[in-house]
Amino acid sequence: MSCINHLFLNIKNCHKTDINITFKRERDKGKGTDMKKSSVMASVLMVCFALSSCSSESSGGQKGKLTITATTSQVADAAEHIGGDHVEVTSLMGPGVDPHLYKASQGDTKKLTEADVVLYSGLHLEGKMEHMLTKISRQKPSAAVAESIPKEKLIPAGENMYDPHVWFSIPLWLYAVDEIEAQLKKAKPEYADDFTKNAQEYKENLKSLDKKSREKIGTIPEKSRVLVTAHDAFAYFGKEYGFEVRGLQGLSTDSDYGLKDVQKLVSLLANKEIKAVFTESSVSKKSINAVVEGAKEKGHDVSVGGWLYSDAMGEKGTKEGTYAGMFAHNIDTIVSSLK
Repeated sequence: MSCINHLFLNIKNCHKTDINITFKRERDKGKGTDMKKSSVMASVLMVCFALSSCSSESSGGQKGKLTITATTSQVADAAEHIGGDHVEVTSLMGPGVDPHLYKASQGDTKKLTEADVVLYSGLHLEGKMEHMLTKISRQKPSAAVAESIPKEKLIPAGENMYDPHVWFSIPLWLYAVDEIEAQLKKAKPEYADDFTKNAQEYKENLKSLDKKSREKIGTIPEKSRVLVTAHDAFAYFGKEYGFEVRGLQGLSTDSDYGLKDVQKLVSLLANKEIKAVFTESSVSKKSINAVVEGAKEKGHDVSVGGWLYSDAMGEKGTKEGTYAGMFAHNIDTIVSSLK
């Protein structure tokens, strides 16, 4: 029976009791008024109890689960796999969302403040949310998971700044996965064994994906291993898997590009006879289309080899909506277009 039905049943029973008590005591002329007051009070108390029951029933479904709010879907994916049935994970940024430009809504603020644990990527990826995330980290368990990667393994991007797109190197992303596992164990030590088991399985799957990806990349001629995309999100991918990577925009989609940037890429494509360039799921196609048109004007035909997942993953519930599925999609798209 639903809590609403419980509420009306209790009110109905209270009303019956009220009538019976009042009827019996009406004959006691001096006490009738007092008894009526008492019966009304009983009704009020029963309504309050019913409402309390409603509250308990509605919240009981997730009782005992660790609530986690993650900024990006990559972080959320790892938290869900490691946490299993012991966690409830919410991701603020969905498919096609650009984390560099993302600003938290009032609803996001509520999700962050009500979570038991907050997990974010860090390294200034969530640029517009940094102040809020710093404030939250002083109030509750929080972690910038990518910042667990040893600094010597990161790619510098200015003074005390690093390229934040670390998830395109599986070996580096495993550091972030370890940090997520550690945060969950801190928050719910009673489930530590389950978290260890789940994390081990998740990491083994990613290591297998890493191996298969290297084998597929090996089918691309070395001279053709040039990856041209809308913004410079694939530097870790290039370093890890042996690609020369060029992005029209900088590390952040917030940066501008000009005619000189387009011309440089056009010359690179023509000189190396590169067949394809790539659009990104979270970035406008306009910039890459400018490169394709510029190459045609130079007499070099280049096609759009497909779109890659860069700062965001695919739709929830699809293969590409998982970290492993997103990575595999990118590998297959790159290999089929460049080999």
